[in-house]
Amino acid sequence: MSEIDDSPVARGGPASLAAATASQHTSSAARPATLPSAPVPAPPAAPRIAFNRQELAQILRVYGRNVAAGEWRDYAIDFHKDKAIFSVFRHTSEVPLYRIEKDPKNARKQGAYSVLAAGGMILKRGRDLETVLRVLDRKRHLRVV
Repeated sequence: MSEIDDSPVARGGPASLAAATASQHTSSAARPATLPSAPVPAPPAAPRIAFNRQELAQILRVYGRNVAAGEWRDYAIDFHKDKAIFSVFRHTSEVPLYRIEKDPKNARKQGAYSVLAAGGMILKRGRDLETVLRVLDRKRHLRVV
């Protein structure tokens, strides 16, 4: 038949408790004392390009004028690792009407700021955000009646 272990430890008698306790003491003495490990800090996040406070104020000033005129209704801001994008929508469910992009890798060439139309055509590009945003100002046509 099968072999059954008849030792006091296997039966669970008082000797088993003493044997288990003795094995714990001997095993802890054999292990070196270790300190609890400190949490490993996460690696720094990749830097993301963002609009600073002054740039955002200039963009929101133009946005506010167009919202008051009833032309624009919604916006979205996206921060990527290589560029920041402020998208302007006429309706929430549409594609962006305009995109204002900050791309520092183009800063020395054509300028870091650009305004793109819905189809992707670049309307204006430059180093100064205020001059780039002028392309979004409506032309005021005065008529004599």
